[in-house]
Amino acid sequence: MIAIGSDHGGYDLKQSIRRYLDEKGIPYEDMGCHEKTSCDYPVYGRAVAEAVADGRCEKGIVICTTGIGISMAANKVRGVRCALCADTFSAKMTRLHNDANVLALGGGITGEKLALDIVETFLNTPFSGEEKHCRRIAGIEEL
Repeated sequence: MIAIGSDHGGYDLKQSIRRYLDEKGIPYEDMGCHEKTSCDYPVYGRAVAEAVADGRCEKGIVICTTGIGISMAANKVRGVRCALCADTFSAKMTRLHNDANVLALGGGITGEKLALDIVETFLNTPFSGEEKHCRRIAGIEEL
């Protein structure tokens, strides 16, 4: 199960990602927002992050206009490693090396096709499990 959430600035891209997930048969829970009325990204970043941190969802996707604010909010939740990605290489590497469990995107920055490629890469790249990466992740968790 994927948790997905956005503020008003990420709403349109979230709708595109929801269609992609539907087409691929990937289950998800939409944590809001549910319309384009101005709202506060920390609410939705936290909701997605908490769903991932407590195990209800395996991974999460958060979207605001730049991806910056909502990623900051998501990363406040213990156990979440949220990565803002604007290309597929970053999405691949953050899964392989950082075992990122939440992807952040900028709805006002990243076009739909690229965003969907990033989502696909993020969801389909496994964590490498290499000892050096496990050690580094443990170091993050200690902070």
